[in-house]
Amino acid sequence: MGTGHYFWAIFYFTSLCSASLANNAKINFREKEKKVLDQILGAGKYDARIRPSGINGTDGPAIVRINLFVRSIMTISDIKMEYSVQLTFREQWTDERLKFDDIQGRLKYLTLTEANRVWMPDLFFSNEKEGHFHNIIMPNVYIRIFPNGSVLYSIRISLTLACPMNLKLYPLDRQICSLRMASYGWTTNDLVFLWKEGDPVQVVKNLHLPRFTLEKFLTDYCNSKTNTGEYSCLKVDLLFKREFSYYLIQIYIPCCMLVIVSWVSFWLDQGAVPARVSLGVTTLLTMATQTSGINASLPPVSYTKAIDVWTGVCLTFVFGALLEFALVNYASRSDMHKENMKKKRRDLEQASLDAASDLLDTDSNATFAMKPLVRHPGDPLALEKLRQCEVHMQPPKRPSCCKTWLSKFPTRQCSRSKRIDVISRITFPLVFALFNLVYWSTYLFREEEDEVVLGFV
Repeated sequence: MGTGHYFWAIFYFTSLCSASLANNAKINFREKEKKVLDQILGAGKYDARIRPSGINGTDGPAIVRINLFVRSIMTISDIKMEYSVQLTFREQWTDERLKFDDIQGRLKYLTLTEANRVWMPDLFFSNEKEGHFHNIIMPNVYIRIFPNGSVLYSIRISLTLACPMNLKLYPLDRQICSLRMASYGWTTNDLVFLWKEGDPVQVVKNLHLPRFTLEKFLTDYCNSKTNTGEYSCLKVDLLFKREFSYYLIQIYIPCCMLVIVSWVSFWLDQGAVPARVSLGVTTLLTMATQTSGINASLPPVSYTKAIDVWTGVCLTFVFGALLEFALVNYASRSDMHKENMKKKRRDLEQASLDAASDLLDTDSNATFAMKPLVRHPGDPLALEKLRQCEVHMQPPKRPSCCKTWLSKFPTRQCSRSKRIDVISRITFPLVFALFNLVYWSTYLFREEEDEVVLGFV
């Protein structure tokens, strides 16, 4: 009998323990969150209008630590001087009024979706133009309250921010776009923003931008003083480098091709007036259209940009090629006029010699008289002989290299026009090559110099 009672007692005790463990396993500690929230946020227990105390419960300013996660950068507009960014924004601070019992570590944190239930820093983005929250499918926001009273606020937002740009080196430029966050009403005596230690800003991997590359970013402080006090401010400077390959293909190479095409007129005959005029006018109009299209995609600024120098010089070269043909045409007509005048003068001289010869033939039976040794003025035959003697008496001159090269072209009709074309064939490419050397060395050097000044190297 004693053994049987002992067995039933053990069986009964084991059943009670199993039932107790089963009841504990069925308890959902998430359901206890309501009791805890009612306990710490109940009516008359917590006032969201009062800011938290300072560090260790002192009367100092509340410390709010901030970090960002940049999800994407959509557009960077040169005309509007702005950029759009989507980011996850996080704030973390300590409010000792929100401490609670974690039930032996089973409640790691409490979650809220209503920001008005607790005190929130009055942070705003000072260079914001537009912004909106994301509410699909549910509002992308949460508040986590930890047992020690630490509060984490996280929200996904999209912002359009102002970004003043300096386009003097466009399109070889680098732009710095800032994201500024400041307190609107609380001064530094009550609220201080600090960057979270470690890695305050994270950027999504494989961030792709259409015409820019995000090279670096720098976090800094930008506290501002006004007549109402000093306000805490944080900023992130994003360094964007413009992708030059797009502009090389779309602007620089086509402009070079137009300039080279305008030089084709130097190889055409000066008599091909319609061909040379059509070529010059067509390249000039195309270059002007290219320049207008470039300026249409940029804001009207008061200073000269690098692209303005390039298009202006290319337009000048194309216009110079058209003016060169006008000069060639004028020189051709001038040479033709001189040749006609020389021809008339030779005809007159030949007519005078023929008249004198006829006079000698008619007076052949007359008495022979010796011609005086003194040359009478107006005697054409004597003038011609004197000119020949002067030519033979002149000492020979040593020709220069340029004259030797130019002497390959005959000194007949239109010789000057041909020489102008030949000189242009050499001069225009050489000057354009020199301009390219100066242009690229100048602006690339200035680009590196500005980067050093900005302190991003």
